Amino acid sequence: MPPSTASTPAAASAAPPAFAARARAVGGSPVREILALTERPGVISFAGGLPAPELFDTEGLRTAYDAVLTGAGAARALQYSTTEGAPELRSAVAARAAARGLATSAGDVLVTTGSQQGLTLLAGTLLEPGDTVLVENPTYLAALQCFALAGARVIPVPCDGQGLLPDALAEITARERPKLLYTIPTFQNPTGRTLPGGRRAEVARTAARLGLWLVEDDPYGDLRYEGAHEPWIAAHPGAEDRTALLGSFSKVMAPGLRLGWLRAPAALLRAAVVAKQAADLHTSTVDQLAAAHYLGARDLDAHVARVRDAYRARRDALLAGLGAALPAGSEWNRPEGGMFVWARLPEGYDAGALLKSAVGHDVAYVPGAPFFTGTPDPRTLRLSFTTHTPEEITEGLDRLRLAFS
Repeated sequence: MPPSTASTPAAASAAPPAFAARARAVGGSPVREILALTERPGVISFAGGLPAPELFDTEGLRTAYDAVLTGAGAARALQYSTTEGAPELRSAVAARAAARGLATSAGDVLVTTGSQQGLTLLAGTLLEPGDTVLVENPTYLAALQCFALAGARVIPVPCDGQGLLPDALAEITARERPKLLYTIPTFQNPTGRTLPGGRRAEVARTAARLGLWLVEDDPYGDLRYEGAHEPWIAAHPGAEDRTALLGSFSKVMAPGLRLGWLRAPAALLRAAVVAKQAADLHTSTVDQLAAAHYLGARDLDAHVARVRDAYRARRDALLAGLGAALPAGSEWNRPEGGMFVWARLPEGYDAGALLKSAVGHDVAYVPGAPFFTGTPDPRTLRLSFTTHTPEEITEGLDRLRLAFS
């Protein structure tokens, strides 16, 4: 008679193999964790770099989706698509880039699932583990995560109040022989600063002279509240054959669409297409076609102008109240556009340590330390002004004053 299975000890199972070292080494986003912490009702959050949902053109987007899902075209909208993207959306992106002074054809454009995917595709295409990447300091946190997952060695380029210093860039490039420079030259995240035109031209010349790929990220460029537009680095002599320009519809249309784009030289674009085939085959067809219909039927520039008016008033409300809200001796900048103000508390303060007190007063911000490569500045913080009305911003600053008292 066979032994009872109930009395037979279960065989020990072997543990599955470990995660890749890069997955173990890269932590989650502190910004995302702060956003989760501040989602409870009543919190006034200056933490997230989010567009204001009440300003979305919901009616126009609903009409666009209705149009592409009606009649014979619905079958195309719900079907697989080409990796490069819907031709009409690529053409619309190219036309908008050309209107900004950068000659672009539809064949120069790859539609991506948000511009974040474009950055991921470029990292996978250009970087081997151990390759060197240069970044502004501080810089966009998700870019640092992306490069860390690629196994890159990230080196900061010194910056001042206007952005990266071209002489320092040239010296570090000659010494470290990096593969690429990642830069957000217009209304940078997290600092809100904008690189002047003369420095942009120097960056292009340095890249051409020393052999450097440029990844120019421009999610905020349409959100200018004062001053004149600066040409993209990609438009400067020397940058033509080595610049990947990333753009997004998230800040001007709606982030839930997850639509971005990548403009790059032909060989790099083709490599990114192959990488995208491996990642997701293609970006959502229905979302692409709805966005293309929207761009053809509605005046996006008029919509963006309304958004800019609202954001300008919100920026001004934040700037007007910071002096009373922050400790005496604090410093902050005045961005000409974008979503962020960058502040620095006086000696002896730690923005990260003070966040708990702020959340206890139902207000939040993002400490600046996670945005740095190398030694962080614990006194810094990022304040976003886009998601609250001027009245709410004033109330939030009153709460911040109490938290810092």
